Amino acid sequence: MYVTAASFKFRYAGGTFLVVLLAAGAIAGLLLARHAADTGSLSTLAEHAARERIDPELGARARSIAAHAADSIAGAVRAGDASGVVHRLQPFMDDATVSAITVTSRSGETLFNWQRGSAREPGALSTRAQAPVRTLVENIPGAVTPETLASLTVALDQAAPVPAVTLAGRLQAATAQRTHLTWWLALALAAAGALAAAALLWRAVNYLQRPIGSLIRSAERIGQGDYTRPFEVRKQEVLADLQQALERMRGRLRQTTINKNYLHSVLNSMTDAVFVTSPDGVIKVANSASCKLLGYGEEELLGKSILAVLEERERADFDLQQASQETRETVVRTRSGQTIPVSFTGSRIDSDDPQFQGNIFVARNITDRKRAERRIRYLARYDALTKIPNRMQFHHVLQQTIARALRAGQMVAVLYLDMDRFKEVNDTFGHSAGDRMLEVLAERLTRAVPKETVVGRLAGDEFALFVEGLPADADNRGPIAHLARSLLTEVARPFQLNQHEVFLTASVGIALCPRDAENVIDLIRNADAAMYYSKQNGGNTFAFYSPEMNAAAVERLMLKSKLRRALERDELEIRYQPKVDLRTGRIVGAEALLRWRLPGHGDIPPAHFIPLAEETNLILDIGEWVLNRVCLDYRQMRQEGGDPGRISLNLSLKQLRQASFILRCRSVFRRHHVSPTAFELEITETTLMADPKRTVRLLDELYAMGLHLSIDDFGTGYSSLSALQQFPIGTLKIDQSFVRDATEDASDATIVRTIIEMGRSLGMEVIAEGVESRRQLQFLRSNACHYGQGRLFGEPCTAQELLALLAAGPGGTTPFAHLLRDAGEAAPRTA
Repeated sequence: MYVTAASFKFRYAGGTFLVVLLAAGAIAGLLLARHAADTGSLSTLAEHAARERIDPELGARARSIAAHAADSIAGAVRAGDASGVVHRLQPFMDDATVSAITVTSRSGETLFNWQRGSAREPGALSTRAQAPVRTLVENIPGAVTPETLASLTVALDQAAPVPAVTLAGRLQAATAQRTHLTWWLALALAAAGALAAAALLWRAVNYLQRPIGSLIRSAERIGQGDYTRPFEVRKQEVLADLQQALERMRGRLRQTTINKNYLHSVLNSMTDAVFVTSPDGVIKVANSASCKLLGYGEEELLGKSILAVLEERERADFDLQQASQETRETVVRTRSGQTIPVSFTGSRIDSDDPQFQGNIFVARNITDRKRAERRIRYLARYDALTKIPNRMQFHHVLQQTIARALRAGQMVAVLYLDMDRFKEVNDTFGHSAGDRMLEVLAERLTRAVPKETVVGRLAGDEFALFVEGLPADADNRGPIAHLARSLLTEVARPFQLNQHEVFLTASVGIALCPRDAENVIDLIRNADAAMYYSKQNGGNTFAFYSPEMNAAAVERLMLKSKLRRALERDELEIRYQPKVDLRTGRIVGAEALLRWRLPGHGDIPPAHFIPLAEETNLILDIGEWVLNRVCLDYRQMRQEGGDPGRISLNLSLKQLRQASFILRCRSVFRRHHVSPTAFELEITETTLMADPKRTVRLLDELYAMGLHLSIDDFGTGYSSLSALQQFPIGTLKIDQSFVRDATEDASDATIVRTIIEMGRSLGMEVIAEGVESRRQLQFLRSNACHYGQGRLFGEPCTAQELLALLAAGPGGTTPFAHLLRDAGEAAPRTA
């Protein structure tokens, strides 16, 4: 700027005429006076526009902060918690624009007083706002009214809209500088003439008016609230400093002022529907989410009552005053007529300016939550797999039925059904196949009973149903027994699983109300006891409850709990039943039999606790214990000079299904330094045929280890001759049920002979189980059965007793030679 003035001085210096100089000076004075007036007007206009824009917004912001701060400390003030008041006011004290906060009780006592320590900037704007600290109290039962606890005052300071050097001062400085320049120009131009000087001065004034006009237009935009367009600042212009000052002012205003566009951007960014209404409920603003929710355009919603968006049945109970202060659930109706459940939250807009007063309503779509709640309620009462009532719902409906029956003097029959050996389906075909079977079973049971009969799934493969309306003065066992038989018939129909037909049976227990019990818990428990009685009798049958069954059920539950501790307490024992060569009487091996000696109860038969062990998966730990115990006994007998021959162990389906069974067997034999060839695993026909392909592979691995394999209880299963040929089986054991009656029943005798001949033709050894009489021994020897075992040769004994038997017979005699002599030597001795 000074460089420009110097050039003017050099160019127009040396004026010669005083008159021209005075004339030029007068003209310059007039023009500069006009310029100074315009500059003052511009400065005043810009400053007043900024202050008029900021003052209302600053006051509104102060009132908003005061209201929010009063709401946040209401609970702490009511509780007299001073630290709580400080904690809740801390976010407001952290606001750089808040300069002071004061809380005064109703009695005039100052509860809290805080003031920012920094000095106030020159020219800064300041305002104060006060808000009551209120809380809702129940003065009258059922009526909630607000109570004013205190008042809160907030002071805000806003930076000056223009720098400390005012716009007028800058314009006056620029004017003074131009005056100095113009006087020199006037003197220089006086030599060239008054016209040249006037033209030059006119040009200089025009040069100043262009940026001034630009500044005026920019100031008008600021006054209208448009802070988006920056000032065009040019460094070479004389008013560059003024332009930079106005640009800084625009930036500060833009940072501290929220304009309408910004407010719309915030509202439209929300995912919840927002409605801003007037105090009487007329919609003034609706964001994009509300339009999307209802299917209307924004212009269609504006001017409508907030009641218009609600479903008609919800309008009658809608109170605008109450809704603006609470959160509630309601239903809105879309443009297409669809109803949508929403969470409706209202809030009042408190303002001294009537145009800003009104309410804000936020609607959130809760369709998914409602659907989830219905699903949860359904799952709480119905089984997710079979879609029939679960245990809780079945108990609930049965309780209501019992109450009706007792009032009407009628009876209710409960049938408790449990599948027999259902776990074998899961073990063989997988749990998904088992689930599919349960679905089919539920459909069959529902079709097999009258329409009004309730069928429920109580647990796993356990189902129950009840029949009501039975006359109390009649014997209802006949019709109920007929229903039970029809259910067993439905269950016995084949199930199609993975291209296989699977046949299963069920056990049913029946209890009558009020004869057996008058409440749900006892009635179902008694039906459950009757069901277990049916299962213990072989399954595929039904039984009516009798009081004796409860004792059996209690005993069974007691055994199941005590069995878990049997291994830890060393209550299990191994007994050995000798296997005898029926041609010589010599002991050729023994079968290891598991016994449970329960203190205070004596010996528990394996038929009682082995099924419990399989149900609880304890059979795996028990099976490993048996294998270790037998290996120890075998090694001890060998060390003491005895030759026990081949020891047989029973193998369950669960053990065979165990992934690590073969590795565990190898580990046990290696640990005890015994050969697998000294042992034989006995497998039932049911276990063999459960999954033939997998079983063949596992048995081939066991056979490759050196283990012998035999089929236990042969003749009671469903295996065929072709099936037997694919397994590496070396021994057939004739079930004792055939041997027991072979001397009395011609059919059993034929079966025994056939099994012996079949085994011999397949190159297998044949052992008869359950030999208890000399007549049976003679029959077996006469039919060339070479091996047998049973009580005729003594009760199962300990390892030491077996060792004593092996050592008996001095002079080369065998322990059971006398039995062969008594049976007679006339029996054929063909090999």
